[in-house]
Amino acid sequence: MEPQPPAEATALLALMLLHDARREARLNEAGDMVTLEEQDRTLWNQEQIAEALPLVEESLRSGPGPHAIQAAIAALHCQARRAEETDWPQILELYNVLQRLQPSPIVSLNRAVALAMVQGPQVALPIVNALATESDLDSYHLLHATRADLLRRLGLREEAAMSYERALAVVTNDSERRFLQRRLREVQLSGVGNRE
Repeated sequence: MEPQPPAEATALLALMLLHDARREARLNEAGDMVTLEEQDRTLWNQEQIAEALPLVEESLRSGPGPHAIQAAIAALHCQARRAEETDWPQILELYNVLQRLQPSPIVSLNRAVALAMVQGPQVALPIVNALATESDLDSYHLLHATRADLLRRLGLREEAAMSYERALAVVTNDSERRFLQRRLREVQLSGVGNRE
């Protein structure tokens, strides 16, 4: 009998399967980025998701490591049939664990996104602002894009536009650049009192 792979190797395989399962929905026909919330979930590879879910459970049984936690987060996204059914409180709890296991500015940023989904953008914005000044993420476009999105959701369109402009200054991916340009145009054209 062959020995079982380590739990983190199993978790990494699950994570790769779950991320790859959503590949077809990430870009539209024009090659533009589609956010997770707006993806056509019927395009997700359900066979890969079904293959990955038991691997996630198996990796978590051995005392969860960082890859197991990340795989569990991805699994929760993949199990939601609609964006509004996503179990954001559980995702936030998993990010809390991940932050203890593997603290980093990227984990803190992702945790802030989950926090915004659970408690609102006004709670997450101070965390993202602190990351912008206290970490090495100034050249990381997703930090500025996240800050812009929180500001946009709060109706602070001028500040959101400045953060989208900063994200555009450092983004390197063309589909993400086009997405950020669209969001920038939206906040520039929206009315002062227009909140999403």
